Amino acid sequence: MEKYLSLLIITTVFASAENWPQLRGPDGAGISMEKGLPVKWTAKDYAWQIKLPGIGHSSPIVWEDNVIMASAAKKGAQRFIECYSAATGKPVWSKTLGGETHPKHALNSYASATPVTDGKRVFVSWGDNDEFFMMAHDLKNGKELWRTQLGVSLSDDGHGTAVSPVLFEDLVIILNEHDTSLGYIAALDQATGKVRWKLDRKINKMTYSTPILVEYGGQTQLINACLNDGLMGLDPRSGKILWTTPNTYTLRTVAMPVYWNGHVFGSCGGGGKGKLMTAVKLGGQGKVTETHVAWERSRSLPYVPTPIAYGDHLYLWLDNGIVVCVDAKTGAEQWNERVGRGDFSSSPVCINGKIYCSSRTGEFTVIDANPIFKMHGRSQLGESIHSTPAVSNGRMFIRGFEHLYCLEAK
Repeated sequence: MEKYLSLLIITTVFASAENWPQLRGPDGAGISMEKGLPVKWTAKDYAWQIKLPGIGHSSPIVWEDNVIMASAAKKGAQRFIECYSAATGKPVWSKTLGGETHPKHALNSYASATPVTDGKRVFVSWGDNDEFFMMAHDLKNGKELWRTQLGVSLSDDGHGTAVSPVLFEDLVIILNEHDTSLGYIAALDQATGKVRWKLDRKINKMTYSTPILVEYGGQTQLINACLNDGLMGLDPRSGKILWTTPNTYTLRTVAMPVYWNGHVFGSCGGGGKGKLMTAVKLGGQGKVTETHVAWERSRSLPYVPTPIAYGDHLYLWLDNGIVVCVDAKTGAEQWNERVGRGDFSSSPVCINGKIYCSSRTGEFTVIDANPIFKMHGRSQLGESIHSTPAVSNGRMFIRGFEHLYCLEAK
């Protein structure tokens, strides 16, 4: 009965949460309860599509009738934050600011951080070799409200930046852990941009994993996945480190952490492959590697795509198009199937029990989020895509390299 009530509460929350305010939607979970979105479609099924002013791998975010996008052009020398009507695709406002070009990985972009909104303001982070800063814009008209410089973002292998901000109470939190100088995790006042706390961090490989917020045992924790400390929990009000799992990860972290039923999951990897996933039971303090790691997995893992936790299972969408279903409690494998063709940089989203994900070439594959494997079909976007879709108010918004597409429920 308790399990049923918990599922009912979660379903009710997602059903009423029509906005998609951050990377991977409410709580960063990548889950929507919207109904009626097609599992197969063609170009004629889009309600609208628009040409974007620049390229970016950041995802759309949605608040009511507003779709917010970040892009960059001229190798990062121009940056854009724009708002479009969710219903029509017509421009609402657009802001352009200058920038500097800088080295980056071939699979990264100059606008890879996804904005976040509280319904009044839009927050977005920008970084290059000379600066790293957070900005706030008015959601209604795009007016710049404040801009705070935080310190550079450098990596010794020139991958560029990508981590997205998250909101907690009256704070906007950004992670900038990098490997050539002292990095940090910082919390800024949403109204003023003033730094409320800043935790200095020095790690050996730059973190690309955006943290998530989890409430457990009456306490909210900021969950981070990074090289030196593995999975870790922080107090988002103060930046105090609550627990860590040191000596677990030996490689870079890219995929976001995932939460399920008192457990958090994270992974590290490199070269297009995940190398280690750990499941950590919440409730510990200090170094919990020996006491709270529930299970580990070291094969058939994603590196860039973030898993989906749905029901009692995790769905691991690998970079090479293989999907693995595992029992969330034990890590036991349920099925392992090749479902996509090509390489994947997008993270999957789960819509009403079906998982959607696109390859880099723009081929969408849809499967059931179910311990019994079922594929629904494939559809072609018609252009390259690295970003994760947004789902809100009966629509899915897909950001390709050149266009933004709107697919409506029927």
